Amino acid sequence: MTRINPLSIETAPPASAEILSQVNAKIGMVPNLYGSIAHSPAALSAYLAFSQAIGESSISPALREQLALTTAGLNSCDYCASAHTLMGKGAGVDSDELTQNLSGESSDPKTQAALAFAKAIVDKRGWAEDADLAAVRNAGFTQEEIVEIIAVVSINIFTNYFNHIAEVDIDFPIVRSPANAS
Repeated sequence: MTRINPLSIETAPPASAEILSQVNAKIGMVPNLYGSIAHSPAALSAYLAFSQAIGESSISPALREQLALTTAGLNSCDYCASAHTLMGKGAGVDSDELTQNLSGESSDPKTQAALAFAKAIVDKRGWAEDADLAAVRNAGFTQEEIVEIIAVVSINIFTNYFNHIAEVDIDFPIVRSPANAS
């Protein structure tokens, strides 16, 4: 049961309502996650600014979705597993690969290195070791891309934790994270 109810454009504070209107115009809906964060115009604005900036990063949209799925799987966030599976398909990643990504696995060696680094970030709470960095560098990721992988994981940790606390209703085709699949 939802613990922080999503607001609509009509019920949100004016600053959030303006942002939600822009989201609705851009994607044709206001996801429940955004409506729930909208209780705080500052948090909604910060989240969307971070998302937009990461959307302009040097790593591909597909890899960003794959990283989001790995983070969602590690944090058992079904809302994010559902949303990022849909967005991953939109970014051209096939369904089998997306399912693997949710468990931190990839059939592509370079993507696997990025997902393993994401797993190290989450599992070690940011205390990645020299070997973790060496592995992602050896796979061909630049310093810029490594920083962006950290950023993608970080923003997804925020939404994973927010969804856990708020218990946001999933408004995408439901995908369960591996821990919640049974």
